[in-house]
Amino acid sequence: MITLKNVTLRRSAKVLLEHASVTLNPGEKVGLVGRNGAGKSSLFALLNGNLHEDAGEYYIPTQWRMGQVSQDMPETEQSATEFVIEGDTVLNAARDEVKASEATDDGDRMANAYMALYDAGEHDAPSRAQALILGLGFKSTELENPVNSFSGGWRMRLQLARALMCPSDLLLLDEPTNHLDLDALVWLEAWLKRYEGTMVVISHDREFLDAVTNVTLHIDAGKLVRYGGNYSKFEDMRAEQMELQQNAFSKQQDKIAHLQKFIARFKAKASKAKQAQSRVKALDRMEKIAPLLADADFTFEFKEPANLPNPMLSMSGVSFGYPPPADAPDGTPPTVIVQNVSRSVLAGQRIGILGANGQGKSTLVKTVARDLAPIGGEVTEGKGLNIGYFAQQELDVLRPADTPLEHMTRLVKEMTAEGRIAGQATREQDLRSFLGTFNFGGDMVKQAVGSMSGGEKARLVLCMIVWQRPNLLLLDEPTNHLDLATREALAMALNEFEGTVMLVSHDRALLRSVCDEFWMVSRGGVAPFDGDLDDYQRYLLDEAKRQREAIKEAQNQLNKQQAKASAKPAKPASASPDERRKWTTEIARLDARIATVSAEGAALEGKLSLSPLPHEIAELGKRLKSVNDELKKLEDAWLAATEALESANA
Repeated sequence: MITLKNVTLRRSAKVLLEHASVTLNPGEKVGLVGRNGAGKSSLFALLNGNLHEDAGEYYIPTQWRMGQVSQDMPETEQSATEFVIEGDTVLNAARDEVKASEATDDGDRMANAYMALYDAGEHDAPSRAQALILGLGFKSTELENPVNSFSGGWRMRLQLARALMCPSDLLLLDEPTNHLDLDALVWLEAWLKRYEGTMVVISHDREFLDAVTNVTLHIDAGKLVRYGGNYSKFEDMRAEQMELQQNAFSKQQDKIAHLQKFIARFKAKASKAKQAQSRVKALDRMEKIAPLLADADFTFEFKEPANLPNPMLSMSGVSFGYPPPADAPDGTPPTVIVQNVSRSVLAGQRIGILGANGQGKSTLVKTVARDLAPIGGEVTEGKGLNIGYFAQQELDVLRPADTPLEHMTRLVKEMTAEGRIAGQATREQDLRSFLGTFNFGGDMVKQAVGSMSGGEKARLVLCMIVWQRPNLLLLDEPTNHLDLATREALAMALNEFEGTVMLVSHDRALLRSVCDEFWMVSRGGVAPFDGDLDDYQRYLLDEAKRQREAIKEAQNQLNKQQAKASAKPAKPASASPDERRKWTTEIARLDARIATVSAEGAALEGKLSLSPLPHEIAELGKRLKSVNDELKKLEDAWLAATEALESANA
């Protein structure tokens, strides 16, 4: 088990943990939570040995193997498959021993080395690695692509796959859901549920934490507080604690009153029924999340739109995709991803956009946002449509050298030139005050954006969107850099927003609390998805299972071909020393495996001789048949290798 007893942990002059104590038992799945800056990553550094306690006692079993995601951006021309295989440290050690043993004439050492290599999973390493890669959202055509050919987010997925490939007793995951789509996230959850070791995970995704953890460790005021249960259980217990103090809910009373007023006004109107229902959901969650929001860095709200065109926009026979590259030959056709879409977006709708990775969710949103022109068909916008767009790469297009104040000033100039200023105050002091509501106060308004954290950049993008008073919000993965408290604040702000929302997100808590309906982008089209998110999860898991079975079958076919080829070795006219060494090594490997399989067969026959129960006889008989079949193949291969060696010696 892992124990911390009266541990004090500092980073520079800041005390992160002070006389903190906790015990983590083998096999527990632990969610590590706390405010930004509380010390979560520093505790990880203690667990992995990169940081040492300043006082107290810390113990972790010395024999435990550790798996974690490297934060370095990989730079290599290795294929994706081979890069992930190298994450298996046990297999790497076995490979090294085989190479070392082959450099000697020690047959016993070679036999042991090959036995260890087999036990380490050399025979199925490619299929295991490729199952991980495909599960995390890569296409089957990308399995052999060089690592350097992928963008940063995809390379980090490969780092995650490499960490999962590593046999471990303790798995440390720091924000593993960043850069993942919902389909990859669902697959990762299923994989982690099968993980048998101890796991500690930092995440700002509440449903992910609920699915994969059974213990919550909260860093609060320099202490470690252990809660039995997942994140929702922790939240319930913490809410009860804070409710006793009475002051935790004061910040939320005006928001509750606002929601109740909206519901009372519009619940009887058919045209506003969905909006009213959305506010009912928000109110239901308000009491539960109030303590968390009271502890948040900030809360915010979207301004009431200046107008609400209905429909917001209409699409008629629209095809979405990308134009040919600038350097493409004349006549190169555009790349069409989604086609023949005829749908309308109405005032007040809250649409969640679903679809497996690569199906065209972001392409659809970019086209609606005017970042891409339609390939075909017609998009008709309602009069006065004002789009607030949070792009998945929005943080990358912020100007690193500019300050938040300069970003706001430039936004004012752009909107003025476009005639979209709708009564907003535009003096510098007004902009400073508005930035202050998003926690950009004091010197931060003059701080270069490039030096800010991902969460601070995301706050700035939200600030700029809110200031524009949009009536249609297009949000493509807006939560990637937001902590749990800020995600809850965003969910509440979206539920109070009186315009239309189109949302792409892998955060299921956000999708559930905000969206009233779903569109499915799949197989080149867009259609309503009649099920709920649980139905969609089952669909994604079925797809992942189908992919795993396909890659496993392909690997089995390859193994059969390789075995067939090795069983009938070519007989060279003149064999080199390397050729003779090759067959000597192969015979040593086969000898070792034959000994292992024969021993297993003898053990099974011994069990059968003890008159076991009928159902045990069937199981033992099935396994004995499999062992005997393998033994026959090994003996055939041994005979073929022996003949090849004799021929080479001749």
